[in-house]
Amino acid sequence: MYPEYLVEPMRKDLTGAGFEELKDAADVDNALKSEGTVLLVVNSVCGCAAANARPAAKAAAAHEKHPDKLVTVFAGMEKEAVDKARSYMIPYPPSSPAMALFKDGKLVHMIERHQIEGRPAQMIADNLIGAFEQYC
Repeated sequence: MYPEYLVEPMRKDLTGAGFEELKDAADVDNALKSEGTVLLVVNSVCGCAAANARPAAKAAAAHEKHPDKLVTVFAGMEKEAVDKARSYMIPYPPSSPAMALFKDGKLVHMIERHQIEGRPAQMIADNLIGAFEQYC
């Protein structure tokens, strides 16, 4: 685990934009098993989370058509919540950062780290917005 003082600003980057932080397996189950659409962001301390993933998630969430819920788990911190979230993302391997869109409890769109790393935030946001247009 990372020191909390280190990750707090990274948490607030998403929670300040309306994302709910999921801290345990029950939180994850409640969020992802619900009806409607849910965007889950697996947050991370890595540079591509700061430069690409979080800015993309915030930009996409501000789009007119967006998921009913915005949620996040933090890799390297709340292991139980992250493991439970990743169980919903099978068959995709564990990845952080990552973004997953769920509709009525089913995974409908996934963006893995290799699709985030080295790509501009707006390109990633556009990918999410396309999924929002289709599923939300």
